Amino acid sequence: MQLSRNLGTADRVIRLVGGAALVVLALMGTIGLWGWVGLVFVATAFVNFCPIYRLVGLKTCSDC
Repeated sequence: MQLSRNLGTADRVIRLVGGAALVVLALMGTIGLWGWVGLVFVATAFVNFCPIYRLVGLKTCSDC
């Protein structure tokens, strides 16, 4: 299965910053285990693909 791009730049930045913040808060013990879900957001930002977006047919990039 080929992962086609479906994330725009703003979406990627929001995912990266928000995901990193969740991971940092989880590491500090502030928000508990669910903060590790931030790793999913960081990973999708790096690979430029969100499987949930694909399921619902959503794309936030303008050139894909």
